[in-house]
Amino acid sequence: MTTTDGTTDGPTTADARGAGHARMAGVSGVVFALLFTAGLVLVHQVPGLSAPDSDYVAFYTAGSRDVLVALGLYIVPFAGIAGLWHMIATRTLLQVLRPGSWSQIPHWLQLASGVLFVGTLFTGAAAVGAVALLSQLSPAPLPPPDVARALSAVGYAMVFVYGVRAAGMYMITTTRLAWTAGLLPRWVAALSYVIAAFLLVSVTYHPGILLVFPAWVLAVSILLLVRPPTEGTP
Repeated sequence: MTTTDGTTDGPTTADARGAGHARMAGVSGVVFALLFTAGLVLVHQVPGLSAPDSDYVAFYTAGSRDVLVALGLYIVPFAGIAGLWHMIATRTLLQVLRPGSWSQIPHWLQLASGVLFVGTLFTGAAAVGAVALLSQLSPAPLPPPDVARALSAVGYAMVFVYGVRAAGMYMITTTRLAWTAGLLPRWVAALSYVIAAFLLVSVTYHPGILLVFPAWVLAVSILLLVRPPTEGTP
């Protein structure tokens, strides 16, 4: 608050709101990154697309590692919820800092790409872990290896082809909005654009590519926690 002599007496309402939204965005982003990584590690226990039929049979009849996959399926929804929370908190923060940002195209592209990423994440994880979940919940005979492989292929397509590109678009739009609002240093924004471009053109199916996005969210979240916006932020 500014006193009659021009000095500042305590934080302004805008400062408090901005700091609160930044803290919420930062904490939810950290939670998303941790849960996403844990869910990915567990679900990735499923044999790869190039694995022989014997690997699929051994995996689903052993009755141990498929339990981890089923556990991962229950973690992924919480990662998605944290991701949505992070996105909405970030959007609210940007709206506080720049009230007119709602009229910009990146503002809505960010929302669409964030929701699309979570949707493809849910669908892809469900397809990859469907047989493992079936083995835990039903006494019915398990489908043959070619069916399990086909379900995994659907999951891979949803996550690696569609989800990764939705994540890249989310990074581009968020970086644009956050940099304009003064939340990201120039070098962080430039690096974010490079990483996002890599995700958009990537054709690899290596699981490591899926860690790029949560790593970026984690870095931005930590930045919001240690460098919250102030009234002077554009």
